[in-house]
Amino acid sequence: MAPESERKLFMNGFPCKDPTTVVASDFKTLLLNHAGDLNNMVRSSVNMVTATEFPGLNTLGLSVARTDVAPGGAVLPHYHPRASEIMFVHGSNVVVGFFDTKGRQFQKTLGEGDVFIFPRGLVHYIMNYGFGLATTFSVLNSQNPGVVGITHGMFAPDSDVVEGLMSRMLKFGEVGVSENSTSDVPWTA
Repeated sequence: MAPESERKLFMNGFPCKDPTTVVASDFKTLLLNHAGDLNNMVRSSVNMVTATEFPGLNTLGLSVARTDVAPGGAVLPHYHPRASEIMFVHGSNVVVGFFDTKGRQFQKTLGEGDVFIFPRGLVHYIMNYGFGLATTFSVLNSQNPGVVGITHGMFAPDSDVVEGLMSRMLKFGEVGVSENSTSDVPWTA
C-alpha cells in the first residue's frame, strides 16, 4: 500500500481534495462569465461545466451550462442521456422545445426570467427569435450528463444537410407554431 501522503481518494472517478484543505473558493467558478463564440453556422455557443472542469461539483450530481444564441441562431437538436435540464432565460426571446418518445413536440416561447425543463434523454432545441443576444443558464442533474448531437451524429457538421435542417427549423417557426405547441415532428413533411 502506498504511503498516506501518496494515496488519493477517488469518488465517481474524480480525485477528492483532502477535506482539511477545502476552502470556499473550491466551490466557485468563473467558467460561465463570458459569452461564447457565435461566429459559426448555427450562431450559438454552449459552455457546459461538469465535475471534470469544476471539481467542486464532484459528488453533487450537478452540472451547469451557459448557452448564448445570436438573433436567428439555434442550438440544434440534441439530448442528454444521463440528465434532465432546467433552463433559465436571461435576455431576448427564445423558442424552446422537446420531443417525447411518441414523437410529439412540446414547444414554448420564453422571455427573460422564464424557466423551462427538458426531461432526461429527450431530444430538445433552442432558437432565438428575438432581436438581441439570448443567454440561458442551465442546471443538469448529473455531474456527467453527456450530450448527443442528433444532426452532427448523422451528418458532417458543415454539411448542406445540417444547414438545410437549420433553415427548415427557423422557417417552421415563422409559419406560426402555437405558443404552447404539442404537435408532431415539424420537419417530417
